[in-house]
Amino acid sequence: MAAGPWGWGLAVLPLLLLAVLRCAARRLRTRSAAESAGVSRDDDVSALLVTAHPDDEVMFFAPTLLCLGRAGARLAVLCCSAGNYYNQGEIRKKELEQSCRLLGVPTSSVTVIDHRDLPDNPSVEWDTQLLASFVLKHIEANNINLVVTFDAGGVSGHANHISLYTALRYLHSERKLPEGCRVLVLESVNLLRKYISILDVPLSCLLPRDVLFILTEEETQQARRAMQCHHSQLLWFRRIYMLFSRYVVINSLHLLEKTTLTTQGVKE
Repeated sequence: MAAGPWGWGLAVLPLLLLAVLRCAARRLRTRSAAESAGVSRDDDVSALLVTAHPDDEVMFFAPTLLCLGRAGARLAVLCCSAGNYYNQGEIRKKELEQSCRLLGVPTSSVTVIDHRDLPDNPSVEWDTQLLASFVLKHIEANNINLVVTFDAGGVSGHANHISLYTALRYLHSERKLPEGCRVLVLESVNLLRKYISILDVPLSCLLPRDVLFILTEEETQQARRAMQCHHSQLLWFRRIYMLFSRYVVINSLHLLEKTTLTTQGVKE
């Protein structure tokens, strides 16, 4: 039976919606990366992404790295474990360096902390004082004035992710960070929003946030190529994640001083 005009219209509607959203993302990209973050090419911004494991930088923060890089910020990554849960730490360090290069972070600016008291373990909360000391030392040694990490929900509720937030919250609340150093935390969203990819653009634009980074289709493909560097982690469920997760396309972030200083957050 031939489809009537309404049938064809309903079939085409999702494609039109995606096209509109892609266009909106392309228009918003430059303003989101520069104006919303307070970063322009005239600013002297040295940004540090603090992650828990190799592959966090692309699975959760690719929009932040790519957009900050486009806005002219100097980029560095501090990964607080080697990701050695399955004894793959040495492999994952090399994968991290390869991924970061594709995301605009030079190998010389990628640092991995491989400390026995900071194990890659989803059930272990890292010691706040120890972690904070590592992070602060790196910030001071590299003249960092913008730090990016997870919020209290850790996106997935991973204890290691949340530990990073706790450490940065401690440094901020105790006024230990260098003067002028800002901290942005990645917003944890509910499970539905997490897996609707670019369809989350309208909500992300409307809901309160301090910074919004949105990738174009070309940049999204760049992020997916970076994830291909993490060969040891490319199990079937991560491949699906890279297709549907909004974090591959969208990052909405909040300045730490505007967040509630609790360890409560959105968890899956």
